[in-house]
Amino acid sequence: MGTPLNLEAPTALEYFATLVADDASLSVLEAALAVAQEDLPGIDPQAVLAEMDALAERLRRRIAADAAPVQKLRLLNRYFFVELGFAGNVNNYYDRRNSYLPEVLRTRRGIPITLALLYVELAQQVGLKASGVSFPGHFLVKVHLPGGEVVIDPFDGRSLSREALEERLLPYRRRRGGPGEDAVPLGLYLQKAEPRAVLARLLRNLKEIHRGARDWRRLLAVLDRLVVLLPADWEERRDRALVLAELGRLDAAGTDLAAYLQHRPDAHDAPGLRSLLEAWRRRGSARAR
Repeated sequence: MGTPLNLEAPTALEYFATLVADDASLSVLEAALAVAQEDLPGIDPQAVLAEMDALAERLRRRIAADAAPVQKLRLLNRYFFVELGFAGNVNNYYDRRNSYLPEVLRTRRGIPITLALLYVELAQQVGLKASGVSFPGHFLVKVHLPGGEVVIDPFDGRSLSREALEERLLPYRRRRGGPGEDAVPLGLYLQKAEPRAVLARLLRNLKEIHRGARDWRRLLAVLDRLVVLLPADWEERRDRALVLAELGRLDAAGTDLAAYLQHRPDAHDAPGLRSLLEAWRRRGSARAR
């Protein structure tokens, strides 16, 4: 008799890990949908993707075969922001559900990065060259047209002039305050955001929300995904160690913190964290006696 097959469904984390395993096949929209699965276990990502396809098909049927890109853009903007009613959640900006694409699709309210993901998906499905832009402080969308690029704020649908973008960038430049910061050209801040970077920004938004609420369980789920997504980002491993310790899981916390200290031995926080690691190990040894 053969060995029985293991037909257990993957966990939400395992599914996310499969989606982000390889850059060449990484679907940012599907992986972003999977971020919501831990908190919304009933979500079916394939059903949500099918809903997006249906929305795109409805728009495609309205666009003439010979429509110019600028005409497509006007129709898309009207469809997305007016007819479908997508907009920023100004009344509850820091609600974690603004980072969950299924909820944004249902309520038509979100934050710049989730609205941008949906907008870019529709734009690409109707033949526009659109991409997300990881602009400091506010995620944007860039659409390539024959006559140049249009930068759109997905929070309210406004097209942003060069002057408006420079104005938004000014507080960031002041905070950075490094030599030559003002000389860094605007174009460098408007580069296409790669899928892994988009997902990291989405997860880090959630990370700050959960950390502020001291919601350790949800924060751990986000950090698990950041560690999977960015395995060489040892600071995320450090942060997960501290959350594991808050949850009383000192063995796992010690493993993460030891990895951080091995790879960042000269970090500014390394001396204090070595002491903390030793304290965790002493507590573990005391329990084992």
